[in-house]
Amino acid sequence: MEYNTTRNHLIMREYGRHIQKMVEYLLTIKDKEERQRNAQAAIELMGFLNPHLKNVEDFRHKLWDHLFLISDFKLDVESPYPIPTRETLKAKPERLRYPKKYPKFNHLGKNIEVVIDKALKEENPEKKQGFANAIAYYMKLTYSNWHKELVHDDNIQTELSDMTQGELEFNNRPFVKHRVDTRDERDDYGKRSGGNFRKNFGGRNNSGGGRDNRGGGRDNRGGRGGNGDNRNNNRNFKKRY
Repeated sequence: MEYNTTRNHLIMREYGRHIQKMVEYLLTIKDKEERQRNAQAAIELMGFLNPHLKNVEDFRHKLWDHLFLISDFKLDVESPYPIPTRETLKAKPERLRYPKKYPKFNHLGKNIEVVIDKALKEENPEKKQGFANAIAYYMKLTYSNWHKELVHDDNIQTELSDMTQGELEFNNRPFVKHRVDTRDERDDYGKRSGGNFRKNFGGRNNSGGGRDNRGGGRDNRGGRGGNGDNRNNNRNFKKRY
């Protein structure tokens, strides 16, 4: 029996042990045409085992790269794509620099500054007015997303004038549907329902107390029986004397 501890390292687990054994067998084939034909069959099987890769760009290219990677770049076959090397496949990508953009208006973001600059450079009055209306709508939408209260249009116009030195004014009232935060209402409802539940539960305790009182009543009735015994004793005492 063959155990995994005695097998060689599995290079690509997504293809399994059988594909790796097929590639190892390809390395032993001396006939170049037969090796090429078997390599094509291995590519087809690799694509069949990973159908989710068909939606990936350059699907066949990736399969051929994986074939050479499994063979440790020792397979001598003709590829329709550039044959990769160990350095190209395992090379680290260049570090992506984080864009250092500091917006003047943090609550509106950097993109609004780009749109304002483009609107100020626009010479067509109709397009410039359209930019102003779009900017005002975006500002009001941003306010409604970050604030519970609905901002007034005068406040939007005042801030827009401050940002553009009075060069942009919107003439179309921006309509933004204000979203109401229902979390507080749900919390209040939970508190109200919880309070009613506690009250009802307390009422059951009171009823239990009522049962205890009834039990006490029975004890009191027993007490009345005791008083009756005292009266009989008094009659017997009078008859003797």
